[in-house]
Formats: sequence, structure tokens, C-alpha cells
Amino acid sequence: MKIKVFVILLFAIFGICTYSCSDYQKLLNSDDASAKYKQAEVYYNSGEYRKANRLFEQIIPKYRGKPQAQRIIFFFADSYFQTKSYYLAAYQYENFIKSYPKSQRVQEATFKAAMSYYFQSPKFSLDQDDTNTAVEKLQIFLNLYPSSEYAERANQMIAELQEKIEKKNFEIAKQYYTIRDYKASIKANDNFISSFPGTKYREEALFTKFISSYQIAVNSIDTKKKDRLEELVQQYNTMIRYYPESLFLEDLDKKMEKVNFDIGLINQTKAQ
Repeated sequence: MKIKVFVILLFAIFGICTYSCSDYQKLLNSDDASAKYKQAEVYYNSGEYRKANRLFEQIIPKYRGKPQAQRIIFFFADSYFQTKSYYLAAYQYENFIKSYPKSQRVQEATFKAAMSYYFQSPKFSLDQDDTNTAVEKLQIFLNLYPSSEYAERANQMIAELQEKIEKKNFEIAKQYYTIRDYKASIKANDNFISSFPGTKYREEALFTKFISSYQIAVNSIDTKKKDRLEELVQQYNTMIRYYPESLFLEDLDKKMEKVNFDIGLINQTKAQ
């Protein structure tokens, strides 16, 4: 009995879906722009954004220049956003802003366009051009609407994106040490620290610079070795001043034993 009821319900659902799909297909193929507009809003309001999107796309040319166009174009852009088609959403929101700069929805469109770029930002290990664009768009939004209800969220997204950019730049700087290009590592870590003075990776960047400098110093020719070793002492003192309980303290102290020994040996040789 239960199986029979289940089968009946299954056929009923299938019938409703078939009928609904059939009606939707007929509407797509019809020339009735008014009917498409009404049904597009029904689909949009019920969360069926893909269906709404196709109908809005079809009727935009028919309503261009009419009062309904502003509403249709915004919903068209938003239906892309809701279906996570962020590239198209950003393009359509920006098209809406250019077409209707005095609309009450411009602020929302500007924020959602910026959000669309935010969602296109890749993981930190990939090229960060889209991330930089997202930061720029969000900052433009904050400059235009500093008191917006979306301002707090925009600031949070900028902070998140900047963290990603920092991590990308730090990994690039660290990579030079991994491939034993110590001079490039020193320069890259200096540039990183200068570009991101408040970064949470500062301690590790200073340490990476130190061990890169160490590799160069201990393997230097005699005429350059002492100066480079003494530069390491300054780097060590700087790091300990800022990070007295550094996670790298044990490694730093071990290397400084070698540095101090070598400096002492050079001084002793010169004294003889």
C-alpha cells in the first residue's frame, strides 16, 4: 500500500515538473514580453534565478527606454550574482550603474559588483590580479559610501583579501631561500617587510632574511667575511629586540654561536 502511494506521488511530482517545464519552454519561445516579465519576477522572488535570468535577458531589448527597464536590468544582474556567475554579475551591475547613476539601487549594485570581484579572488598560491581588483573595487565603494550599511562587511573583505596578498608576497620572498638564491631572498624579504609593515609574517620574514644573510656570510671570502658577520650581529639584535621570545630563537642562537666564533677567529688572526 505504501509503495503504491509512493509511486502515485512520484508520478504526480513528475507530471507537475513536466507541465511546469513545458510552460516555461513555451514562455521562452513566445513573443509576449509582458507575460515574460511577470513570470520572470515570479521566478526571481521564489529563488529560481536561472529561469528568471533567461527571461530577463530576452525582454531587456523590449523594455529599453521604458520605466520597467531599470528594475529588469538590476534583477538581471542580481540573478547572475545569485547563481554565482560572478564575472557576468559584475559586468551587469556596472552596466546598471552607468545606465542609472541616480537609482536608489546604485549603492547596492556598487557593493554587489565589488563582492562579485571578491568572490573571483583565487587561493593565495595563484596569480592575485583579481584579488587586487577586488580590493580596489571595495575601496572605491567605501570612498563613495563610508557610512553604508555594507561598510563593515566591505572592510572585512578588504582585510581578508589583503591577508591573501600578503601571504602570496611572503611565499614568493621565502621561495628565494628555498632555491638558495640568498641575495634575492634578502632583497625580497626587505621589500616585503617594507611593503607590509604590520604583517603577521614579519617575524618569519626577518628570520628568513637572517638565515639567507648567514649563508652568504659564513661562505664569504676573507676580505668580506667580517663585515658580513658583523651585519648578522646587527640583524640578530634587531630581531631579538622586537621578538625576545621568537619561535626561531633556538636556531638563531645556534647560528650566532658560529658567527661569534668566526668573528673571534678573524680578530685573533689579525692580531697575530
